[in-house]
Amino acid sequence: TDVFPSGNTLAAQLRKVAQIISARDSLNVGRQVFFVRMGGFDTHGDQQRLHPILLGRVAEAMAAFQQAMDDSGNSNNVTSFTMSDFGRTLSTNGDGTDHGWAGHQLVMGGAVKGGDIFGAVPQQKLGGERDVGAGRIIPEFANEQYFATLAQWFGLSAAQCLQLFPNLKNFNQANLQFV
Repeated sequence: TDVFPSGNTLAAQLRKVAQIISARDSLNVGRQVFFVRMGGFDTHGDQQRLHPILLGRVAEAMAAFQQAMDDSGNSNNVTSFTMSDFGRTLSTNGDGTDHGWAGHQLVMGGAVKGGDIFGAVPQQKLGGERDVGAGRIIPEFANEQYFATLAQWFGLSAAQCLQLFPNLKNFNQANLQFV
């Protein structure tokens, strides 16, 4: 059965990824990496209406993809994650928010130590402890730590991650241990 919802472009992309993953053995390939894309999150305006719609589309598409991975027996071999090049500010610009530093990401799959929020949720208050001005929050973890953790799950060594992500040396913890 097709678990993917219709009318959702992210779900349509993930359906194709699931089909290719299921054909992996007949394609005679080892590691596979796929990129899918969903825009619309640069919400400088109309954020209160748009954001729940966008997150709903992400949720239904990723839930369908995970179900497809479970149904095909591939869940333990597939890790899916979100990423973005920027976060949003806590402060409003009138009808939306501006670019910020901190953001939330989602990681799922059979290898993920999930079921909870990883890290501490920062105080979401203007002028709070991590607010450096205008609602821009300093993240608890750097993108390099997030990506290095995923890269090690994918098979890179800690030394290779240091070459790939040279800023890792600036952090106490290079692997965040969520997979």
